[in-house]
Amino acid sequence: MNRLAGATSPYLLQHKDNPVDWWPWSPEAFAEARRRDVPVLISVGYAACHWCHVMAHESFEDDGIAAQLNDGFVAIKVDREERPDVDAVYMTATQAMTGQGGWPMTVFATPDGEPFFCGTYYPKPHFAQLLTSVTTAWRDQRDDVVKQGAAVVQAVGGAQLTSGPTAPISAELLRASVAGLAAEQDQMYGGFGGAPKFPPHMNLLFLLRHHERTGSAEALEIVRHTCEQMARGGIYDQLAGGFARYSVDATWTVPHFEKMLYDNALLLRVYTQLWRLTGDALARRIADETAAFLLRDLGTPEGGLASALDADTEGVEGLTYAWTPAELIGVLGEDDGVWAADLFRVTTAGTFEHGRSVLVLARDIDEADPSLVERWRDVRQRLLAARNERPQPARDDKVVASWNGLAITALAEHRTAESSAAAIRLAEVLADRHLIDGRLRRVSRDGVAGEPAGVLEDYGCVAEAFLAVHQLTAEPRWLDLARGLLDVALARFGNGAGGFHDTADDAEKLVARPADPTDNATPSGASALCAALVTYAALTGETSYREAADAALATLGPLIEGHPRFSGYSATVAEAALAGPLEIAVATTDPADPLVEAVHRHAPGGSVIVVGTPGHPGVPLLADRPLTGGAATAYVCRGFVCERPVTTPADLLNLLRPA
Repeated sequence: MNRLAGATSPYLLQHKDNPVDWWPWSPEAFAEARRRDVPVLISVGYAACHWCHVMAHESFEDDGIAAQLNDGFVAIKVDREERPDVDAVYMTATQAMTGQGGWPMTVFATPDGEPFFCGTYYPKPHFAQLLTSVTTAWRDQRDDVVKQGAAVVQAVGGAQLTSGPTAPISAELLRASVAGLAAEQDQMYGGFGGAPKFPPHMNLLFLLRHHERTGSAEALEIVRHTCEQMARGGIYDQLAGGFARYSVDATWTVPHFEKMLYDNALLLRVYTQLWRLTGDALARRIADETAAFLLRDLGTPEGGLASALDADTEGVEGLTYAWTPAELIGVLGEDDGVWAADLFRVTTAGTFEHGRSVLVLARDIDEADPSLVERWRDVRQRLLAARNERPQPARDDKVVASWNGLAITALAEHRTAESSAAAIRLAEVLADRHLIDGRLRRVSRDGVAGEPAGVLEDYGCVAEAFLAVHQLTAEPRWLDLARGLLDVALARFGNGAGGFHDTADDAEKLVARPADPTDNATPSGASALCAALVTYAALTGETSYREAADAALATLGPLIEGHPRFSGYSATVAEAALAGPLEIAVATTDPADPLVEAVHRHAPGGSVIVVGTPGHPGVPLLADRPLTGGAATAYVCRGFVCERPVTTPADLLNLLRPA
């Protein structure tokens, strides 16, 4: 075993038996490089990454490659999900040097951490040659190598600037962002752009909120069509629920099989809100199944949600999930097997590799004849039982604060009895395990918090989650915890001009301080924090938090307008801010009152909603909100300017329509 044997990261533990003398990211590793006067190899990946596994098997498990690395380098292994700050800095360098990036990320740096050569996956012969070349350059061209590193650091630092043009949020700016998305949509298969195709969850949330604010039929149709195509495709697990990370094709047929917590949390929000808007049975089913997947397949014994399911099973991609017609018949019998092959588009040629197919839903089933629906459900259950007997993908069971925060918000919005209870349990886990002396820790595993400090996205997503649980429970504690996180974020991460860095001012100093405002696989730290600030201000009436949100959104405005595919969450928050957001208090002594169901079913996304007894202590939205004639009463406000109180669902719905 090497130095990774004591790591908490499942990704690092995957490499603990490599012949490479790995170091975890640490000052000691760089000190060792200085002592030996050798360059550093920084290898960045994550546990569910297919090509990370390939490079590990080809190179890092090879004795010859290991000998080269051990002789000429200090090798450092980094889990990008545990240290997103390290990943962000070196990904910026990789993209600057190569024009692209990805994982595994392979970075050669000086003993001071300055990157001088960057890349991604290298096949074993190329990697061996690269190690030789870098060793030679370090020995014979040291001055040039050091100058290259200094130049890259300067470029990376410039890319992290947090000051620049601003554009206050306006209806025109958001309309331009919608137009930009509409121009890039795939009108046949949904989504945006071509292969590989990622589920555009944050863009869909934005479009749903835009529809709710403006009534745009185009925005709603983009969401409806994309959601249907994804739900019927192979990117969605047709047997167990849950979405894969992306589709390798433009048709959503063949996924990259890893399943990530953050994708499924964000998609749960999309399908839940789509169902509430349209009543669509498919959207409701996918929301319910995605919530069930999160709790069943990602729940950890210690109470959090695991990060991911691996792309590979026993080193083979898709081994768990793909089928042949003969396998269907073997499980289901001739009649049901042939029927299932037709319904799930399983062919003798196959849609995947080696004549195997990924299950897709070839026809609408949710509102079919009841006898067909029953047959489909029976077939699904039998196939899933058989699939569960196959080898299963590994699970990355570290608990990431921000991703669990996203899941808490989604489950709170889904609002079934099981989802609501789970949201509260998960919030307790984050409050008890990840919040230490008022500061967040990024990860935990086996019930123990890790060392990495929380980054801005952790503060934003967890604060938003605590606010969602406050709305679910009307308990003041969650409001107070959220405020504490927001105050730390404003004090420690702000740049003094409305923008934010991704690391705190007292965090470990890297070669550059990362500050990326773009929404990629997850919300940026800045957009997540804006969401929490807008919500907190609406729940409390404390205008300083709204002023901070508006200033931050102005720094994101040019990105929303000019690059809509990479600002989905920023635009989602901007829609809520422009709409008010709605502040809705339901004063009642009966949580089952029809008014409560109506407000949760029909309030637009981004609204803040609190239900409880009038004047509930510590809940500002219920202050001075009495019952009307003893009946449950809804108070609907925008910017704390309120409509007349109402006591019937019909009157409430009139107030919830777009202004």
